[in-house]
Amino acid sequence: MNAPDLKLVVDNTTADPTAGPPQGGVSPGNREAPGPSPVLGQRHAPAEERGGVAPAAGVSRFHESARAQVAGAATYIDDIPEVRGTLHAAPVCSPVAHGILRKLDASAALALPGVRAFIGATDIPGDTTLAAFAHDEPVFAQGTVQFLGQVGGLIVADDVMTARRAARLVTWDIEALDPVLTVHEAHALESYVLPPVHVQRGDAQAALKRAPHQIEGAFEVGGQEHFYLEGQIAYVLPLEQNQWWVYSSTQHPGEVQHWVAHALALPNHAVTVECRRMGGGFGGKETQAGHLAVWAAIAANQLKSPVKLRLDRDDDFLITGKRHPFAYHYRAGFDDTGLLCGLELEMLANCGFSADLSGPVADRAIFHADNAYFLEDVAIASYRCKTNTQSHTAFRGFGGPQGVIVIERILSDIARQLGLDPLDVRLRNLYGIEDRNVTHYQMKVEDNILDPLINTLALTSGYRERREQIASFNAQSPIIKKGLALTPVKFGISFTATLFNQAGALVHVYTDGSVMVNHGGTEMGQGLNTKVAAIVADELGIPFERVLSTAADTSKVPNASATAASSGTDLNGRAAQFAARHVRDNLAAFVAGLDGVGAGAVRFEGGQVITDKSIRRFEDVVHAAYANRIQLWSDGFYRTPKIHYDKTTLTGRPFYYFSYGAAVSEVAIDTLTGESRVLKVDILHDVGRSINPAIDIGQIEGGFVQGMGWLTTEQLVWNGKGYLQTHAPSTYKIPATGDVPAHFKVDLWPEANREDNVHGSKAVGEPPFMLAISVLEALRDAVAQAGGKPEAMNAPATAEEVLRALNV
Repeated sequence: MNAPDLKLVVDNTTADPTAGPPQGGVSPGNREAPGPSPVLGQRHAPAEERGGVAPAAGVSRFHESARAQVAGAATYIDDIPEVRGTLHAAPVCSPVAHGILRKLDASAALALPGVRAFIGATDIPGDTTLAAFAHDEPVFAQGTVQFLGQVGGLIVADDVMTARRAARLVTWDIEALDPVLTVHEAHALESYVLPPVHVQRGDAQAALKRAPHQIEGAFEVGGQEHFYLEGQIAYVLPLEQNQWWVYSSTQHPGEVQHWVAHALALPNHAVTVECRRMGGGFGGKETQAGHLAVWAAIAANQLKSPVKLRLDRDDDFLITGKRHPFAYHYRAGFDDTGLLCGLELEMLANCGFSADLSGPVADRAIFHADNAYFLEDVAIASYRCKTNTQSHTAFRGFGGPQGVIVIERILSDIARQLGLDPLDVRLRNLYGIEDRNVTHYQMKVEDNILDPLINTLALTSGYRERREQIASFNAQSPIIKKGLALTPVKFGISFTATLFNQAGALVHVYTDGSVMVNHGGTEMGQGLNTKVAAIVADELGIPFERVLSTAADTSKVPNASATAASSGTDLNGRAAQFAARHVRDNLAAFVAGLDGVGAGAVRFEGGQVITDKSIRRFEDVVHAAYANRIQLWSDGFYRTPKIHYDKTTLTGRPFYYFSYGAAVSEVAIDTLTGESRVLKVDILHDVGRSINPAIDIGQIEGGFVQGMGWLTTEQLVWNGKGYLQTHAPSTYKIPATGDVPAHFKVDLWPEANREDNVHGSKAVGEPPFMLAISVLEALRDAVAQAGGKPEAMNAPATAEEVLRALNV
């Protein structure tokens, strides 16, 4: 297949947010097919089909809050003016990883001036267990402590520093027990938060016996701290008649609402949760923001005062969960060309002390253990191990990276064993178009662009030539060795829990022609509100600046799903589009009556409403419609089509579509110290028809760098007592600007989504994260070229780990 011209090139992070629409060939893909008009019973085409240039979507533009953020005028929860009488809470954290809790003594803390109360389990008016789906996590530690840092209660004081000082004066009487700290210990003890899961296709054992070659290996990949710039925070205000207003830095206001109501023994409608924006989330605020809101609400209920709870960075590290660390064991069979014949794979997921989201995370790791490759005879065993550590949770990719990493490692090792180029082995194993196109969980891959995308990137990046150049360099360089790798990604888009694939939105058109949109998604810097505003502007044919996206609020859009699974725009953007379309249909019917034309002949473009007989300003039409009692607001609802999934067998179609991409990374290592540097990165990524290319490229760049950190420098270290030693920026190293390679080139694949998605776009939040696996594979390539043993490397590939692999 010939690849079309690339849509947009950004080199060295020079995206111009003021640039016009992307240039180059863009195939039309499947156009949107909206349902019948609720007013006229007929179809109106979306903006991109109505002739003319869409004024908002498809254009690079600034994030809607960018100027306010740069000026320090964007409000985060800690910036909200505090109500008179606001008290401040601090958590009381267990100093022991596992033990029997006999008593908590807060007398020394309560004697400190300014301290108001100790809040513990006996102060909970409702259920003392959090309303998580597994119902296995206490609000406050009771009877036992299960990890070092577990919260046993709160100290509430007049100011935050007094509360924090006092919290450290609370003493714990604990009979210590031996903690389980590794997945291998947990697996040996059959200590699991959820039952093991097995997925197979064909006969892996028989295929392995028939295979001309075999490899067997084991390795581990570490977790990752979310390190959001804005830490976990909640601010709870009592209202009249036992109602509550909760400001929460959360990706899931609806769940926070439910958790708080559950803990306070109230109906959901008594609790309103608002989130204007987060200072980063990355999955760490999907469930675990709920803990802070519940704790603060219990304190506010007990003291009848507003209560704010904001974790400092050290406590945030010690209390909250991370990306799930994984351990693997595998056997793979293959032929002389590198084609996989059979695979047995065991995955041990470190879930921490409770289930949280570990079930679906581990499931998605299974779903993505194939990545871009057809697995004919495969058996996967997934164990969800219970350890005495923080309860690990969602993180960008949600188990996908832990699945993708293992198959990429296997293919690289196969290539080395056969003396082949790893890219050729990858191409040999790709999913096909007419055959070899069904996943191991029985979903047909219908939108496969892997082969042309990968080959285009190999050509534009000069992959083949660079391999030769690197081999020549390494032959002449005794100490510094380079490595190169190209790895792809195929990432499924949708919540695997089908019920979450729904969204609602409200669009209000005011009499001056300005528009407000509210939806169930949350803004965490990813540009969701910017994209939704552009979609609404397009539907109404008005400038982007006329649309305002407002704070997520459970009193406006109820029962909203988490902003997660990369589906924020897919779900909320489509719901907002439908809501705007309803209003537009009302206006079209009104204008059609004025001009004596069909409603389908009324066009909304460039801030005007146009028929063959008249041209009116949008705001004039709105004002006249109001005077004629025409409805100027509407709701919109969307549910993702086609998906179905049997969670007992892990089969079906859990994903609406796949996002694709590939990256080429070049690295250098110092064989004397193990230090490494990423020299060059070339990315070709599939975002469909981009709603905002500048924002999408920012997501690709940010996701890649975050993934690079996971695999190189971000090492979580627990000591033998279960204490997280890397609990601050001084000991936990996230990538900095100096780690970004000088050559960092991003191209967007120019084809629209083949499924009927909003604007022909594709999700972009998570898939680019996995492109950073190319960095790890390039490091392993460099180790191999230095005569080391890349099969011995774990991740993250810190300097110590690289040096160990060089000297095994």
